[in-house]
Amino acid sequence: MPTQRELEAAFCWDREDEVPSRPEMTTFRRRYRLHQAMWRQRHGHPIGSQPIVPKGKPFRPVGSRLPLDYARETGANFVTPGALAAARQRTSVVEPNQSIDHQRVWADLLWSPSVAFNFFGELAADLGLAGSAVQTWWPDVPGKVVDVRFAHSPGWLDPAYLNSLRAFDTVFALDGGLVAVDVKYHERAKAEIPKPENLPRYVEVAERSGAFAPDAIDELKGKSQLAVLWLEHLLLHSMLQHESGSWTWGRYVVLHPAANSDVADLCSRYRELLSDDSTFGVMTTEEVLDSGALPAAETLRERYLPA
Repeated sequence: MPTQRELEAAFCWDREDEVPSRPEMTTFRRRYRLHQAMWRQRHGHPIGSQPIVPKGKPFRPVGSRLPLDYARETGANFVTPGALAAARQRTSVVEPNQSIDHQRVWADLLWSPSVAFNFFGELAADLGLAGSAVQTWWPDVPGKVVDVRFAHSPGWLDPAYLNSLRAFDTVFALDGGLVAVDVKYHERAKAEIPKPENLPRYVEVAERSGAFAPDAIDELKGKSQLAVLWLEHLLLHSMLQHESGSWTWGRYVVLHPAANSDVADLCSRYRELLSDDSTFGVMTTEEVLDSGALPAAETLRERYLPA
């Protein structure tokens, strides 16, 4: 475990990394934050801050961030040309009602949507390669990959889906289906409450899906650490249920480092609430990197996994 002195020297001592009663998660979060700061230093990038753009306000250096102007100009948060191209393309488009934290995409080295660009950006530039990767990771996927999308919602605040701002970090769009990937990196388990005004729609989609065990919906619709998983899984099901019939097959997949015990536990608990788990999957970062399906796997390993 990094010492407080080591973390402070790297501007990585952050109280937010402490997880009460779960010391292994505190160690994980501090170690991974320090790893990002050391990666930044090794590659000669300047240090960022909190807030990301001070604008004359008091600020503190943050080792796991880049200065925003530098990050936008250089694309330093992205480790391959394909990742940078995908990030530039996505952030140049503004969809109605979209909710994307552009500052963190460019400047926060721990930000999971940025991790998604890095892992899958090269696949977006080569759909043949994307198709091979999808078949390697999920051999039962039907159809070929026709697009790779980032920070994607089928309809932000659209009542035909979930009437929410939920989105997937990466979507592998198939001819008639999709694999929707939720990237977790530095995240911890937190209890959240589904929006009460949207709850009838959430319950409608959940009941219609047939995916949940008896009484599971009653457990999930209250305050829960599983709320985000449930809502993003429901976003997938809302697409499968859409009157257009555009999607006939889908899977929601959570990708996380093996050392993130909180996310691993959340996924295990969530799966126990499913009577049909064919639309839910989990993969570790290590499994993806070891699969041989990703370009620049060793570059990504150096960036995201402490030795």
